[in-house]
Amino acid sequence: MQALLDTIATMEPCSDATRLFHGRGGLFPGCEHLALDSYTPVFVLTSFLPLDDAALSQVHTALTARWQHIASDQPLNWVYQCRAQGHLETRLMAGTVPDPHVVQEGGARFRVHVNRGQNHGLFLDMAEGRRWVHDYVASQPRCKVLNLFAYTCAFSVVALQAGARQVVNVDMSHGAMRDGQHNHQLNGITAGASFLAHDIFSTWGKITRSGPYDLVIMDPPSYQKGSFVAAKDYARLIRRLPDLLDAGGHALLCLNAPELGSDFLQQQMQELAPELQYVQRVANPTAFADVSPERALKVLVYRAAD
Repeated sequence: MQALLDTIATMEPCSDATRLFHGRGGLFPGCEHLALDSYTPVFVLTSFLPLDDAALSQVHTALTARWQHIASDQPLNWVYQCRAQGHLETRLMAGTVPDPHVVQEGGARFRVHVNRGQNHGLFLDMAEGRRWVHDYVASQPRCKVLNLFAYTCAFSVVALQAGARQVVNVDMSHGAMRDGQHNHQLNGITAGASFLAHDIFSTWGKITRSGPYDLVIMDPPSYQKGSFVAAKDYARLIRRLPDLLDAGGHALLCLNAPELGSDFLQQQMQELAPELQYVQRVANPTAFADVSPERALKVLVYRAAD
């Protein structure tokens, strides 16, 4: 707990949504169950073990002391979420949560929901992936993008901001697609995006007919019972890649399964799509430093031949 308290004691105000403390990375012994995020203007403390009232009081005291130093004219807002098996809980500890709650990242705006569910609407560890997409699209004006497992369509927002001609978003969650449409509206984007609330594996015909694409983004869940299990289902995506990409097009493959390293994707690509060339692994945000990088988020870039 002390490492978390030390981080709070030295934190500075931040305008963008970001991770402040990443105990999950294993760099702070004894704090592996803890994470602290800033979804401005709300702090979110996540614990994968139950925290007692004394521990929560320590965190509250530390946040209050630091907040009085850096933003004494603003109320302190923070939420505690426990994700321990059998102890799932989300509790407002101080202040309020805006409704709607809109955060910023790199000039884009996104709606989040930090006081319900485990997925808040914006995955902070993918910030560098979104930056890569923005920069790639900016260098390839008028490109066409396919965003698979689009969730709330953050990739689509940054791609269109960077000058994409069209983005096709596909996700089986109707609620996520509605949030994705709202995120486009928040950023003044009124054209260029389509939203398909379908099971990807049942929609290949429509997806293929809308192609080929200059950029294909694949960001599936690592494990979603009845929908997608990375260890067995990622191959079904990779087999489709060569037919989806235009000549010289790129693919961004994302994997957030601690038990599967980057070699899992590289081996699958070599076996199932050998015509695509490995380009790079996109670095994760420094806030998500991990004692074992292969356990952390993997974001790999591949390129089709001209």
